[in-house]
Amino acid sequence: MKEKLVLIGNGMAGIRTIEEIIKLEPNRFEITVFGEEPQPNYNRILLSSVLQGDAGVNDIILNDYKWYEENQIQLYTGDPVVSVDSKSQIVKSANGIHQSYDHLIFATGSNAFMLPLPGADKEGVIAFRNIKDCETMIETAKKYKRAVVIGGGLLGLEAARGLLNLKMEVEVIHLQDFLMERQLDRTAAKMLQEELENQGMRFHLNKQTEKLLGGKRVEGLLFKDGTKLETDLVVMAVGIKPNIQLAQKTGLEIGRAIQVNDKLETSQPNVYAVGECAEHRGVVYGLVAPLYEQGKVLAAHICEQSKEQTSQTPGYKGSVVYTQLKVAGVDVFSAGNFIDTENTKSIRVHDEFDRIYKKVVIQDNRILGCVLFGDTSDSPRILSMLRSKEDISKLNKVAILPSEQMGAEKESAVASMLDSETICGCNGVSKGDIVSAINELGLKTVREVTQCTNAARSCGGCKPQVQELIELTTGEEANVAKEPMCTCTHYSHEEVVANIRELGLTFIHEVMNVLNWKSKDGCSKCRPALNYYLGLIDPLNYEDDSHSRFVNERLHANIQNDGTFSVVPRMYGGVTDSAQLRKIADVADRFNVPLLKVTGGQRIDLLGINKEDLPKVWKELDMRSGYAYGKTLRTVKTCVGENFCRFGTQDSIGLGILIEKKYEGLNTPHKVKMAVSACPRNCAESGIKDVGIVGVEGAWEIYVAGNGGVDLRKGDLLCKVQTSEEVINTISAFLQYYREQAKYLERTSHWVERVGLDSIKKVVLEDHEERVALIERMDIALSTYQDPWEELVNSEEKKEKLFKTNLVNLNS
Repeated sequence: MKEKLVLIGNGMAGIRTIEEIIKLEPNRFEITVFGEEPQPNYNRILLSSVLQGDAGVNDIILNDYKWYEENQIQLYTGDPVVSVDSKSQIVKSANGIHQSYDHLIFATGSNAFMLPLPGADKEGVIAFRNIKDCETMIETAKKYKRAVVIGGGLLGLEAARGLLNLKMEVEVIHLQDFLMERQLDRTAAKMLQEELENQGMRFHLNKQTEKLLGGKRVEGLLFKDGTKLETDLVVMAVGIKPNIQLAQKTGLEIGRAIQVNDKLETSQPNVYAVGECAEHRGVVYGLVAPLYEQGKVLAAHICEQSKEQTSQTPGYKGSVVYTQLKVAGVDVFSAGNFIDTENTKSIRVHDEFDRIYKKVVIQDNRILGCVLFGDTSDSPRILSMLRSKEDISKLNKVAILPSEQMGAEKESAVASMLDSETICGCNGVSKGDIVSAINELGLKTVREVTQCTNAARSCGGCKPQVQELIELTTGEEANVAKEPMCTCTHYSHEEVVANIRELGLTFIHEVMNVLNWKSKDGCSKCRPALNYYLGLIDPLNYEDDSHSRFVNERLHANIQNDGTFSVVPRMYGGVTDSAQLRKIADVADRFNVPLLKVTGGQRIDLLGINKEDLPKVWKELDMRSGYAYGKTLRTVKTCVGENFCRFGTQDSIGLGILIEKKYEGLNTPHKVKMAVSACPRNCAESGIKDVGIVGVEGAWEIYVAGNGGVDLRKGDLLCKVQTSEEVINTISAFLQYYREQAKYLERTSHWVERVGLDSIKKVVLEDHEERVALIERMDIALSTYQDPWEELVNSEEKKEKLFKTNLVNLNS
């Protein structure tokens, strides 16, 4: 006769425990599951994907109804357990079902914590915890436009990103003075905030809400400092609290949650707890990886009971807490204790240009914790060293972050991992597990690997590593589904461009209508891309849509962390004169500019300018924009060249100015940086630019696809030419081919690695007819250039003139 096993809670931790039990003893238990929500088991981690439109509800189901049937599991959805008689070992559900048990597992999870504020019971005040909350936000966005998220942690930021996708204006309120303080240090948090502000979020830090305003429906917030903020929706994302009410009624021993021992046993016989409702050695875990570790231990313990042998299952000893996630499109990883103290030392890499930050905290020659922002490729190896408490005293400190080694080709992080190291942290799947499955079962797709090993089944953050591992193991490109441009469409970048060309589409909404865009107005990801592609395909007739550009491009300045702006006027080749310097000084004095900074691109940055002053600043500077904000040519850095330097072999300044004036204002898929050095000493750093020119005796060497960021990439030698004219023609052919073939927001370094330098050379250098055509199309694109500050100043003058006209009419 089968033993009766009852699970209270149909969430991720509980069902994972059942999966592990079925692996060990598929026919031993009669299993019954009670769930409060009406759906089968789903991936709560991906709720933000549903809200953001990246997935539907069916896409995040982990175990469908068929799975329960195949494993002979009786599932009751929408029917929570309301009482437990532990003496008789019977549970009772809300719908009156009585079920006896031999083993009972509490997996009741957590509830969203709602701040006990006056007005919190108003309509339009919700949490972000389940599918119903997502549906409420989606419906609200159809009627209202203003949203406030209280909580600047992971959940709050994911909710905010989703609301932005729903075309709402989003304000984030956070009690602390920087975001995600549990997962990030202050530096990484500031970088994240800047990224999210560029996406359209607005932040109010060090802000405490006193009450919610409005009648039946929420209309605003009142803060402790007396300020107010209007809104139509309030989403509370300030944390979770263990769901322990039923456990308390049952008489289980309670601390912060249901107290369990190393076998996940509670204070009553045959009753266990797992997941967010369990407290182990004083710790309550809220991340999926520790919960799955608990589930595996509990499954082994339950399956060993009643056997005539001593338990061989090692108890649960706790987990190293780490987080790998993508916050609104930004890769983030943190593990262990990453806060600096007087007893720790740190290895840091901080690249403000490519938005990458890495910090590894070390104590007593062992890694204590780390934060990785923007590039998390080193995370598996660092986590392994952290878990194993490896002595790093004999390691070169640079080797701890091998992707940062200068001048060396970057080794694949996955290729260098040991088989014992973890690829999928959520599900505890090692590299060796995946390689064995690929070899033994002939797996060729990420989906197949997920189905067989559970890798990438939860947060999905390890999918790129799984894909790379398939390619390394099989020697073939992994079969992955094409990546759509964004959540508004199922078309990829390449397919969108092809459709624009083939169907003769000429403006953004036409593209969206013809290609059946899911969102009427698109999103912040697809609108800039469509604007770029339409301008690329028909530069003479397409009218640029400034509203579809990123905020910095619309305002022709870089927004700073305090809400002010940075203005960078153009200085061709880094050359200036006394008149320009006096003009900049006068503007700085007139507008009380708090900081003037010489940039790495040989220009002067005016920082701290108010938004309303931007048109006046540009007008008084009377200088062209340096495009420090644009997806275009940023700078052409030069050394002093042969006219002054005793080592110089060529006129680097003259060529640099010629290049910068030639390609000024050119729209490109991503920012482009260039440099001209007069000799191989390379003082202008030409070897790490998108296009770098190096003078040698009687000739110029042209390098492409360099990158001076954290992932340092030495430029590839494209060719060697004799004259400045050949330099210009080669740059035109290369850049135009890049403009036409790269995906929007793809750097030259990534594009060249993706398509291969040899294939680019065949088109740009060897195919004479195509080279000439590329140069001609480049010249057409350049002929449409208008400096952005003129547009800004002119629009401001038109507004002022209209205002004066209306005022006169009003007075008369």
